[in-house]
Amino acid sequence: MKRIFTLLALFISLGTATIAQTLPHLTSPTFQAGEVLKYKLKYGIMSAATGTLSVQKSKHSFGMEDPIHLHAFGQTSGAFSAFYTVKNQYDSYINKDNYLPILYTENIRENNYRRVEYATFDHKTRKVSGKKGTFSSPTSQTFDLVSAYYFSRNLDFSSLSKGDKFKITYFLNDEVAQLGVEYVGIEKVKSVLGELECIKLSPEISPGRIFKKNSRLYLWVTNDGNRIPVKAQVDILIGSVTMELVSADGLKYPLGKRVSYSK
Repeated sequence: MKRIFTLLALFISLGTATIAQTLPHLTSPTFQAGEVLKYKLKYGIMSAATGTLSVQKSKHSFGMEDPIHLHAFGQTSGAFSAFYTVKNQYDSYINKDNYLPILYTENIRENNYRRVEYATFDHKTRKVSGKKGTFSSPTSQTFDLVSAYYFSRNLDFSSLSKGDKFKITYFLNDEVAQLGVEYVGIEKVKSVLGELECIKLSPEISPGRIFKKNSRLYLWVTNDGNRIPVKAQVDILIGSVTMELVSADGLKYPLGKRVSYSK
């Protein structure tokens, strides 16, 4: 159950990756303070977990102008919560100009297991500092679980063609890692909020205890001004796991409205 639940965080955030060079991003953010996105995670037809992402004005300045507070919360739901209880909270504070993280914290509560972690980022020296020491990064753009998601929404996809791949660097579980993502194309997706034109991406996954040998993870992100994930799906050894958008409030643009950077 623990492995299945962690897919919720991965689905919502891993529209990201890293390379040693700088990834181009939009100058104006696709999100704004007050945005709240809610998701549900299903194992087959069963509800397994829910997740909420929100954008807030930071109460801390960190010596810069108007940093942004990103908040994520996930918990098990339905029958799954009867035998495995998860209530995890993640917070990231980012620079409003380049979307890079300043401070990241997480409060993990999974059954009787508890963990509280933090990380601070020095992008000039390419260092990430946490409870277990300081870690080096191959790039000046290193993200945490939450900021990676919001940065990926602001990537400049204008030069990408079908089959092109890119990477984003992230810090998670006391490790700096990289994730490759393939740009698959444009597809229309049915959701509870209507049929939406989406950018289809395929983040890398590794076969093993969860995924089948030939499994691929697909992520659909709205091809509008907001760039919000509406669906993700992957086959696992037994069945499949799907993430779906339940509601979207406080969006910067009307849902589905194309803008200059739409593909």
